[in-house]
Amino acid sequence: MKDYTVLKASFGLHIKKIRESKGYSLIEVDQRCDLDESNISKIENGKVNIQLSTIFELAKGLGIEPKELLDFKI
Repeated sequence: MKDYTVLKASFGLHIKKIRESKGYSLIEVDQRCDLDESNISKIENGKVNIQLSTIFELAKGLGIEPKELLDFKI
Protein backbone atom coordinates (compact mmCIF):
# COMPACT_ATOMS: atom_id res chain seq x y z
CA MET A 1 0.00 0.00 0.00
CA LYS A 2 1.32 3.45 -0.91
CA ASP A 3 1.92 6.10 1.72
CA TYR A 4 -0.25 9.10 0.91
CA THR A 5 0.74 11.08 4.00
CA VAL A 6 1.98 14.15 2.10
CA LEU A 7 -1.03 14.12 -0.23
CA LYS A 8 -3.50 13.91 2.67
CA ALA A 9 -1.67 16.67 4.57
CA SER A 10 -1.61 18.97 1.52
CA PHE A 11 -5.27 18.36 0.79
CA GLY A 12 -6.19 18.98 4.42
CA LEU A 13 -4.24 22.23 4.54
CA HIS A 14 -5.99 23.35 1.34
CA ILE A 15 -9.40 22.63 2.90
CA LYS A 16 -8.47 24.51 6.05
CA LYS A 17 -7.27 27.55 4.06
CA ILE A 18 -10.55 27.64 2.12
CA ARG A 19 -12.59 27.33 5.31
CA GLU A 20 -10.64 30.04 7.10
CA SER A 21 -10.73 32.37 4.07
CA LYS A 22 -14.52 32.18 4.23
CA GLY A 23 -14.47 32.83 7.96
CA TYR A 24 -16.17 29.51 8.76
CA SER A 25 -15.57 27.53 11.92
CA LEU A 26 -15.58 23.73 11.84
CA ILE A 27 -19.03 23.85 13.43
CA GLU A 28 -20.34 26.14 10.70
CA VAL A 29 -19.13 23.80 7.96
CA ASP A 30 -20.60 20.86 9.90
CA GLN A 31 -23.99 22.62 9.96
CA ARG A 32 -23.87 23.34 6.23
CA CYS A 33 -23.23 19.74 5.14
CA ASP A 34 -23.62 16.12 6.19
CA LEU A 35 -20.21 15.78 7.86
CA ASP A 36 -19.37 15.77 11.54
CA GLU A 37 -17.07 18.47 12.93
CA SER A 38 -14.58 15.84 14.15
CA ASN A 39 -14.41 14.27 10.68
CA ILE A 40 -13.76 17.65 9.08
CA SER A 41 -10.96 18.20 11.58
CA LYS A 42 -9.44 14.80 10.74
CA ILE A 43 -9.54 15.67 7.04
CA GLU A 44 -7.90 19.06 7.63
CA ASN A 45 -5.18 17.38 9.68
CA GLY A 46 -4.47 14.77 7.00
CA LYS A 47 -5.54 11.87 9.20
CA VAL A 48 -7.97 10.16 6.82
CA ASN A 49 -8.49 9.23 3.19
CA ILE A 50 -11.82 10.49 1.96
CA GLN A 51 -14.38 9.23 -0.51
CA LEU A 52 -15.79 11.05 -3.51
CA SER A 53 -19.06 11.62 -1.66
CA THR A 54 -17.11 13.38 1.11
CA ILE A 55 -15.57 15.77 -1.44
CA PHE A 56 -19.07 16.74 -2.56
CA GLU A 57 -20.24 17.23 1.04
CA LEU A 58 -17.19 19.37 1.88
CA ALA A 59 -17.80 21.49 -1.21
CA LYS A 60 -21.42 21.97 -0.18
CA GLY A 61 -20.38 22.94 3.34
CA LEU A 62 -17.81 25.41 2.05
CA GLY A 63 -20.10 26.85 -0.62
CA ILE A 64 -17.77 26.01 -3.52
CA GLU A 65 -17.63 23.69 -6.51
CA PRO A 66 -16.11 20.24 -5.80
CA LYS A 67 -13.38 20.80 -8.40
CA GLU A 68 -12.02 23.69 -6.30
CA LEU A 69 -11.16 21.22 -3.54
CA LEU A 70 -8.81 19.39 -5.87
CA ASP A 71 -7.00 22.51 -7.09
CA PHE A 72 -3.98 22.39 -4.79
CA LYS A 73 -0.27 21.68 -4.96
CA ILE A 74 1.51 18.93 -3.09
